[in-house]
Amino acid sequence: MPPTLESLRLALAQGVTSSRELVQRCLARIQDPVGEGARTFLHVDVQAALAAADAVDRERRAGRCTRPYAGIPVSIKDLFDIQGQTTTAGSRVLAGQPPATRDADAVARLKAAGFIPIGRTNMTEFAYSGLGLNPHYGTPLNPYDRATGRIPGGSSSGAAISVTDGMAVVALGTDTGGSCRIPAALTGLVGYKPTASRVSLRGAYPLSSALDSIGPIGASVDCCAIVDAILAGEPVQLDQCADLKGLRIGIPQTLVLDGLDTDVSHAFASALQHLSQAGAQIIDMPFHEFAELAVINAKGGYTAAEAYRAHRYLMAEKGQHYDPRVRVRIEKGAQQTHADIIELDRLRADWIRRVEAHLLHVDLIACPTVPTIAPTLAELTNDEAYGRINLAMLRNPTFINFLNGCAISMPCHQPNEAPVGLMFAAQAGRDASLFAAARAVEALLATR
Repeated sequence: MPPTLESLRLALAQGVTSSRELVQRCLARIQDPVGEGARTFLHVDVQAALAAADAVDRERRAGRCTRPYAGIPVSIKDLFDIQGQTTTAGSRVLAGQPPATRDADAVARLKAAGFIPIGRTNMTEFAYSGLGLNPHYGTPLNPYDRATGRIPGGSSSGAAISVTDGMAVVALGTDTGGSCRIPAALTGLVGYKPTASRVSLRGAYPLSSALDSIGPIGASVDCCAIVDAILAGEPVQLDQCADLKGLRIGIPQTLVLDGLDTDVSHAFASALQHLSQAGAQIIDMPFHEFAELAVINAKGGYTAAEAYRAHRYLMAEKGQHYDPRVRVRIEKGAQQTHADIIELDRLRADWIRRVEAHLLHVDLIACPTVPTIAPTLAELTNDEAYGRINLAMLRNPTFINFLNGCAISMPCHQPNEAPVGLMFAAQAGRDASLFAAARAVEALLATR
């Protein structure tokens, strides 16, 4: 299991390790010729990271370091601006763009907290898929059953593998329809999608401003809580832990439990059983509204419409350089008119109102993050399978983005089994209570 932020904070404070040692360890993993570094990172800041580490170590030796997580390496998804670097969003078509003149707000806040960006991570081109494949730069392989070759999940594919393989301690990602939670679920990590308005999107290459959110991927609930608080400009508070006895957990019965494979079904049922034995109330709820989402978004929804507006001129000029599987999804946005978006806004507001009415009767809802364990690359060689499996991966997570809620995916499988993600979600603004519940669940599942 990768180290947690808290364990490294203590090790740094006690002098057990140094920031330079942490950075060098990450760089060694990235540069390992038999590892996944070349497919995980599109750019590595070797000299800048080492210099930043040395500066933090000097502060600590002099007793001037007041930032508890200073000197810990973090990976940055390739759609965030970093001053002096070109943001390519996992694509070839932006390679000639001028470098960013300032850091994205999320990157700036991590740097201000003392985190050290180790490099830019690979991703699905323009973040437009939940699978993580990238034909331009290669696809980093899932650590589970790596010899077979399984997908990492996306779009924050390199973000997850940077953490599983020790190339960073935590990762900065984005989540428009599950792009932090899906790779976390498929690789055995924790991924968080916050209430979108809590974290500034400035300096992050957009996919859909209506649905985009910025979140972390890490080894534990607290890893994500720490990064999330820093990104939101809030105090880090790790002492809140919910009482599982009497916690009301709603289990939607519409769509989210369809098509589960044996691994996911067994792990999810086992997790619910342990929660029930700990005193949580497991409440089956219809959530018929989930079945409406496919019809509401039949023309491609916000993502296709906004992506098409952003890319139509670039596609006209450089369309042959796009990933064809991404381009075809963007082009779907050409079908939508301004009137369609106005109607979509109206339908979404009504849908949120009705779903939130159900959420008043529970503390949170739970479901499998994705319905299957990580598919193999071989399963995705044809476009039909790619489209079908992509929709399956996105199905459960995307409900929460459309709701404008917050959600966390955490592992619920047993050691040495295929990774399975358990997702908890709540309505907008309930991030603190969601983290408190997730801490309690994480502690419970660790005792199995």
